[in-house]
Amino acid sequence: MDIFTAKVNFITLILGMAFALVIGYAIGYFLRKMFTEYQIKDAEERRKKIIQDAEKEVESRLKSGEIEAREKSLVLKGELEKEIKGERDRLRNLEGDLERKEREIRAENQKFQTRDKELQEKNSKIAGKEKEVAEQKIEYQKLVEEELKKLEVIGSYTADKAREEVKNKILDEAKMGAAREVKKIEEDAKRRGDDEARKLITMAIQRLASDHVAETTVSVVELPSDDIKGRIIGREGRNIRALEQATGIDLIIDDTPGAVVLSGFDPIRREVARRALEQLTLDGRIHPGRIEDVVNKCKKEVTRQIEEAGEQAVINVGIDNINPEMVKLLGRLKYRTSYTQNVLEHVQEVAFMCGAIAGELGLNVALAKRAGLLHDIGKAIDHQTDGTHTQLGVDIAKRYNEHPFVINSIAAHHEDEEAESPYAVLVSAGDTISASRPGARREMLETYIKRMTKLEEIGDSFRGVQKTFAIQAGREVRIIVMPTGTDDQQASILARDVAKRIEKEVTYPGEIKVTVVRETRYTEFAR
Repeated sequence: MDIFTAKVNFITLILGMAFALVIGYAIGYFLRKMFTEYQIKDAEERRKKIIQDAEKEVESRLKSGEIEAREKSLVLKGELEKEIKGERDRLRNLEGDLERKEREIRAENQKFQTRDKELQEKNSKIAGKEKEVAEQKIEYQKLVEEELKKLEVIGSYTADKAREEVKNKILDEAKMGAAREVKKIEEDAKRRGDDEARKLITMAIQRLASDHVAETTVSVVELPSDDIKGRIIGREGRNIRALEQATGIDLIIDDTPGAVVLSGFDPIRREVARRALEQLTLDGRIHPGRIEDVVNKCKKEVTRQIEEAGEQAVINVGIDNINPEMVKLLGRLKYRTSYTQNVLEHVQEVAFMCGAIAGELGLNVALAKRAGLLHDIGKAIDHQTDGTHTQLGVDIAKRYNEHPFVINSIAAHHEDEEAESPYAVLVSAGDTISASRPGARREMLETYIKRMTKLEEIGDSFRGVQKTFAIQAGREVRIIVMPTGTDDQQASILARDVAKRIEKEVTYPGEIKVTVVRETRYTEFAR
């Protein structure tokens, strides 16, 4: 029994061990399988993470490369636009030079035509006097022969010397006689016309008083501090490029403390840039998006002010029924200058003068003012369109159905066409008075000194002149002659010769008065 029990226990032990072995193997298999699946899952997650990281890195590199390429394209675009702008400015300057030369050639051509007419008139007069000269020549020949005989008898004169003496004497007498006749004609004409013309023009000028605004091609914007300059330039020049591109104006930022210079030929764009930069510096937020918004806002403000300036000019002059588009063009003249004279102020001056003179002459005052106000309307667009400002003004006036007298006044105020009415003559006179009166236009000191020196040199070059003085800013030349060598007739001839030479050799606005002073003083003392 014990042996059987032992065997049973042994078998039971063996079976238990086998069962435990099977159970352990099964457990180990399952554990190994779970561990393997865990490793596979972990490897799969690491693979996905590596792929995601790689994709993010590739995307980041693509974005940085795109940004860098965009920045480079912006830099290249800015440089190209700046170069194009420089070429446009150069072409605009060339066009301005060509236009100025064309005006000079046209003026010279007009002068030549006028002189040709004068020469024809003089030739007709000379032809009429040839008979008188022929008759006088016979009488002079007889007188010469008689004088030669007397001189040969009385003195030791030779025939040639005596002939030359008599010739000089006759020429002097003829010259004096011509001078007396010319002076008589001039005095008669002045007596009839000078007083009335002087009265009308003086009255028109005295009734006018206006301010003048001098503009240049640059504007200076004051900054609160020099630290703001870096923010205006921006990172790699983004802000300054955005501002220049939005306004079309060059910004000059140098070592000048507390200031930025705006450079450009278009005064309206320069005004927009000035306002935009002032607002940006006060606000402090300077970036391309903000710059674009501020520039657009300033453009609207300047446009509104242009319209208000045009409307105010029409109200000041006192005329009505002007097309709104022409009123806007008048407002643009507020930002246009001619030789530092504000064009909007200039056209109002001309309108006032034309109205005042027209009232004295019994003409239509409203029509005269209208012609004076619109005579330079072409200057509002002559920077943007080909053609002279007179032709552009005529085109604008025709487009908006202006009166034919107004159209002709615009075309004829620089003598490009013949005056067809008294209003064209009034506009031409008012334009000359407004442009040439003292203080209206400013010129360079160097040009002023050269003109003054030239005037004195012309006066000193004539025989018998003691000293020449250019006075009243070059508007009068006063010549002091030696009284013993010059009489009244010779002084009159000298004044005329100096005036003719000044007209030929000197360029000047308005007119220059030539005065010859011949004075003899005798002093004694009573003791």
